Amino acid sequence: MSSNSKGVEILSIGTELLLGNIINTNSQWISEQLSQLGLNHFRQSTVGDNCDRIIKVIQEISKRSNLLITTGGLGPTPDDLTTEAIAKSFNVSLFERPHLWDEIKQKLSNSNFQEDFSILRKQCFFPKNAQIINNPRGTAPGMIWEPIKDFTILTFPGVPSEMKTMWEETAVEFIKTKFSDSYSFFSNTLKFAGIGESTVAEKIKDLLNLKNPTVAPYANLGEVKLRITARAKNVVEAKNIIKPVKEKLKKEFSKFIFGEDNDTLPSVLIKELSKRNQTIVFAESCTGGLLSSSLTSISGSSQVFKGSIISYSNELKNSLLNISENKLNKYGAVSEEVCEAMAINVKNRLGADWAIAISGIAGPNGGTQEKPVGLVFISIAGPTNHITNIKKIFNSTRIRTEIQTLSVNVCLNSLRLILLSNSK
Repeated sequence: MSSNSKGVEILSIGTELLLGNIINTNSQWISEQLSQLGLNHFRQSTVGDNCDRIIKVIQEISKRSNLLITTGGLGPTPDDLTTEAIAKSFNVSLFERPHLWDEIKQKLSNSNFQEDFSILRKQCFFPKNAQIINNPRGTAPGMIWEPIKDFTILTFPGVPSEMKTMWEETAVEFIKTKFSDSYSFFSNTLKFAGIGESTVAEKIKDLLNLKNPTVAPYANLGEVKLRITARAKNVVEAKNIIKPVKEKLKKEFSKFIFGEDNDTLPSVLIKELSKRNQTIVFAESCTGGLLSSSLTSISGSSQVFKGSIISYSNELKNSLLNISENKLNKYGAVSEEVCEAMAINVKNRLGADWAIAISGIAGPNGGTQEKPVGLVFISIAGPTNHITNIKKIFNSTRIRTEIQTLSVNVCLNSLRLILLSNSK
């Protein structure tokens, strides 16, 4: 898109978005795609299922942008108003595309669709000169239409899987041909654990002022990301621009960077244990299986993960993990002594190279002055029977699920660091 371009806007249509019934992941995904294509993306809007309001916002956008991308409102129900509203915005009529009706009937002929097919017929009406965007995963097609000079509209359904497929099969090539210049944006994300966003940002102040590549920090619960983005003609050129910045960051934060792009702590840990041909088991209390599910959510986890014992009660700690009543009474379930015994015993009982045990007070109730909400003990037992004990006190203002998630992150990252030190 040329330097005097007015840019691109995204319009999300649906009252359910305004009510907060669903999260608008479509705009986020489209934004990332536009960045990769090197397009200037200036604004996002959301409007409910009201024809007059949709018409008003489309007319406003047509005066300030070159390209409008809409999602939502393409279905067969009365509140699916997008195509109709777009046509009314420019005082044009809609015309049926008979071949689309044939395609819809064919798609549904072998399905379990129980309603009258005719309710879907409204999805076949478009402005006369609109180009149809085929929908391989659903019944609602989209369109590419230029109602006035220097203004193009692309419409997509609100269903993310349908929208993404249509984008990749049709929209990308159209946008590249009509709007993109020879430059695109390429990103590489470094992921950090065990360090806060403010600490990272303070240490890289000089990098935050770079123009090409740019460096931007992002934070999720228990994780910090640095996205390095280069504007270049191709991937090779982009990698060369990114390389010196990436190398500097890896040198500065060597023990904190656990992966890149799609890596996660569980996926990195599975990869490291697989390389060593080692297995792992868990004994969980306060996390109630969250630690186990973090690993089993990754394909290939069965190569390293043998299983876990979720011993929430003292009775199960005693019967399944052989923690004596005397130890439980003397130190309490949330203690280094009990947690260490959990790790050792689950490792021996389930027969693995590594074991992680975790016990804590996730709140909001159950804390005392000696053992406050947010107190978590973690024990890691390794192949040489060496035990690593970790005590964390998370901020008691955090909600229960946050304390549980942070506890899991500490477990995984602590073992990652142990493996890292063992490989040197």
